[in-house]
Amino acid sequence: MNDLGSVVNWWNSPLLYIVLVGLAGIAVWAIIPRRFANARLIAQITFFLAMSVMILDLGVVPYETARGDQTTGGAILVGLVKLLWWVHLAWALIGFVRIYLVVERKPREARLLQDLVVGIVYVGMLLSILAFVFAVPVGTLITTSGVFAIILGLALQNTLGGLFSGIALNVGRPYVLGNWIILSDGTEGRVVETNWQSTHLLTPAHDVVAVPNSLLAKIGVTNVSNPDESHGLAVTVRMAPTKTPAIVVDLMRTVLLSCNSTPKEPPPAVAIASLDAAAIEVQLFFRVKNLDQQGAARNEIFDLIYRHSKSAGMLLATPLSASVAVTNLPSDEAAPPGFTPIELIKAIPIFSVLTDTEQESLAATVSVRTYRRGDIIARQGEILPSLMIVRTGVIVRQRDEGDSSPQEIGRLSPGDFFGETGLLAGFGEMSTLRAMTHVVVYEIDQKSFAPLLLERSEMAEDLAAILSSATSTSGERGIHGQQHASSKLALLQAIQTVFRAVPFKRSSTSPTEHAKG
Repeated sequence: MNDLGSVVNWWNSPLLYIVLVGLAGIAVWAIIPRRFANARLIAQITFFLAMSVMILDLGVVPYETARGDQTTGGAILVGLVKLLWWVHLAWALIGFVRIYLVVERKPREARLLQDLVVGIVYVGMLLSILAFVFAVPVGTLITTSGVFAIILGLALQNTLGGLFSGIALNVGRPYVLGNWIILSDGTEGRVVETNWQSTHLLTPAHDVVAVPNSLLAKIGVTNVSNPDESHGLAVTVRMAPTKTPAIVVDLMRTVLLSCNSTPKEPPPAVAIASLDAAAIEVQLFFRVKNLDQQGAARNEIFDLIYRHSKSAGMLLATPLSASVAVTNLPSDEAAPPGFTPIELIKAIPIFSVLTDTEQESLAATVSVRTYRRGDIIARQGEILPSLMIVRTGVIVRQRDEGDSSPQEIGRLSPGDFFGETGLLAGFGEMSTLRAMTHVVVYEIDQKSFAPLLLERSEMAEDLAAILSSATSTSGERGIHGQQHASSKLALLQAIQTVFRAVPFKRSSTSPTEHAKG
């Protein structure tokens, strides 16, 4: 080993080369972009090992205090060597921590724990430099700084409280990034960021709320994303007691059966909450795939409640806030008769170009068809020459996918319709329709609709425009994988072919003006 005390001309000392190696390591570490974490770690380890070999060869021990027999220049060089060695050691450890310290294979969730370990590494490096480079009595310093630490702790009480709360939440892991949580004070949102002091939530209003970790540690937190994203909801409905409770429950089960926004597993449920002379109160329990869909699911449920109640001739109960005498309660005779043909025709977009007289004339030609549960109403590719409007019941749409089982693509409820493309343009059905319950439909055939086109030939252009918009919006595809022609001209030609009418003259008159007659 070389005698360090004999090194007089420190410019020629091997220690200077070690210092240059350490500074070169810092430069290389700064040049490599942060995204190349593995390359930075390799560079840190390489320079750290090179410095370790060189200083051990010279007899410098980084974890020992400096000797008093060294010259000033030698002491400075030894101090620089030790300082750079400790810095490179700390950076090599931090590189390992950033890459390999991961909680449950989720690097983003492990960031808080990584920051804690990195902080400990930096504190250890600082104390080591003070002790072994500057010969500061670290033990005495720590003992005498107790009072200062107490004062600092009291001054930073809230900050430290949030810090340790964040550590506790990270260890306990009641939620992770991407989870939807609801706080006991009503605040809810999706977790988009967690740090030392707070957790950031993206609310349904698309605002970011920063909730202090100290507050989260004190109040209740409900994680609705575990064990999965699905969430249970309940809707309460009050029905007039014009039917037996069993009939009301069956009706609400049909409502849930026809809903397209709710998963069918686990199956939804219906329960009677209360019964009195004024109302039968029923609760509908169902699930949504995630909380983002709860608004759409509630809207569809309420719409289906109205439509099925209307089709079954049942009334909603009077609100509790209303003062109604017992003698004025609705009776079975006061119940509505259900959907009439004219009501359903007025609700269908393709008939919006007809005048009131024409709609009533068309309603007079309606015939009634009934189907039992399980009946196939129409098969995929079959051309229906009639428009079918659902009056009561539920119909499921299924698309055949070759050898695999049919795929459900939706359900139809009272007020929905099908067969319009076959009636007007001669296109086949894009799915198989099967009755899930007892179904009653109103049927309008081509013979009933043809006189309207003969009397108002320009109406075909309006119907083609409406039908083109509907097929383009749905984006459905035919049985051969080709999309139905959705251009107005193609549909107009198809309508001409189906009805074999006289040549249709083009008109610049809008559909609204036609409707006004």
